Amino acid sequence: MAAFREYVFAQSLEEAYRLNRQKSAVIVGGNMWLRMCGMRRRTAIDLTRLGLDKIEEEEDAFRVGAMVTLRALETDARLNAAFGGAFAAALSPIVGTQFRNGATVGGSVYSRFGFSDVSALLLSLDARVMLHGRGEVALEDYQFEAWDRDVLTHVVIPKGRRAGISSVRLSATDFPVLVAAAARSASGLRLVVGARPARAMIVCDGMDPARVTPQEMERLAQSIPLGSNLRASQAYRRKIAPVLLMRAAAACMEG
Repeated sequence: MAAFREYVFAQSLEEAYRLNRQKSAVIVGGNMWLRMCGMRRRTAIDLTRLGLDKIEEEEDAFRVGAMVTLRALETDARLNAAFGGAFAAALSPIVGTQFRNGATVGGSVYSRFGFSDVSALLLSLDARVMLHGRGEVALEDYQFEAWDRDVLTHVVIPKGRRAGISSVRLSATDFPVLVAAAARSASGLRLVVGARPARAMIVCDGMDPARVTPQEMERLAQSIPLGSNLRASQAYRRKIAPVLLMRAAAACMEG
């Protein structure tokens, strides 16, 4: 279990940013995974009083606060209507409802978990992250950066795409063995693979929907960097990747 000497409810983003510059501090987010990691820190920083728990719809995008729970993201009618029900499909398999009521979007995105269904879907939707110090950064770039001591405040999801997602799990509430997400826009399809078991990555962008065939997905799957872990071998992931890509692409093209 994680242990902290001080627990601070930040009163402003500037205070959270200043405290987090210290190596002895950590932002706890939903404190779902963090509390199990065994770390020892002087200061735990809580952002729950900063109004970052809202999903705001703007003319061309949704602004999702870092403290929005996965359950709120899963059940938001506006998001699901805008993106073809992809958020409900992506988040409902994650552990259980009680867990998703505590885990936050910011915690998932900042941590760059390799097993994250959330990051895979957001990456397919060309999401951007808002950082207090650096400003706006494309998730495509942020996903592969080293952890820093900035404060993630929002995730911005542009409108105009329909998404689909497919995954394989050994059991209903387990981490995914492999995740495929797809989103269709005017420029074509973007395909993403996560739980490789490394961080989610874009494997194809701007694909003509007419090219979505089992043969093309098989060819594409051969180029994806995959690995082995306790849940599955590289060979197994290579075998199921074309099927998941095909399902995700088909889901985002429905309607």
